[in-house]
Amino acid sequence: MDSFNLNGKIALVTGASRGIGEAIAKTLAAHGAKVILASRKLEGLRRVEGEIIQAGGAADSLVCHMGEMEQIRCLFTEIESRYGRLDILVNNAGTNPFFGGVLSVDENAWDKTCDVNLKGYFFMSQHAAKLMRKAGGGVIVNVASVSGVRPEPFLGIYSITKAGIIAMTQSFAKELAPCHIRVNAILPGLTETKFSAALTQNPDILKMVLPTIPMGRIAKPEEMAGAVLYLVSDAASYTTGICLAVDGGMLA
Repeated sequence: MDSFNLNGKIALVTGASRGIGEAIAKTLAAHGAKVILASRKLEGLRRVEGEIIQAGGAADSLVCHMGEMEQIRCLFTEIESRYGRLDILVNNAGTNPFFGGVLSVDENAWDKTCDVNLKGYFFMSQHAAKLMRKAGGGVIVNVASVSGVRPEPFLGIYSITKAGIIAMTQSFAKELAPCHIRVNAILPGLTETKFSAALTQNPDILKMVLPTIPMGRIAKPEEMAGAVLYLVSDAASYTTGICLAVDGGMLA
């Protein structure tokens, strides 16, 4: 169990105000990490921060829009000023403003999705890796999606960005391994969150999707957190460049 001990580690989790990000942040804090919670709105972060502290963990909240480069730069300037280093980054914040066919997508929806899901992940990882390299190493975990491997109908742009995250994970893993920085991803299947409510609360869509999941059910956010804990811990010290499906067997 010592392999999963994160005592003394500084971890940044984006999109930490709810859903999968909240579950990951609470799990890392429960295993000893000091967790920096980041999202667009402070109110939701403060709630999660309070619950982590009440449970005996350590947390701090910093506002950042992952699609805005200046906010990303300010975030890492603040992290370096407060903590001097970063050991773990979990890129979780994402967006999907458009649900519909690829022929109906407009440029605004394309730009917004790519700015957060691709550009944001890339430059968050770049800034984090520069800090980690100074300290001698670290770990980055990207939250991608099974849609990046098997695109779902009406999720065209989202699926394209998640496929890009998979390629990004592998590219960073190869380049950063000599710096002792490991980079991996998880591929969540359909998970019960506010973000996925358009799918999980639509009976017609569920009738189509559930038969494709061998376990026959939707995941809970907490079921993603264990995979991330493994990937950021010493238990995965020889693991980099993988994309771990957490999908109830959907991609099997």
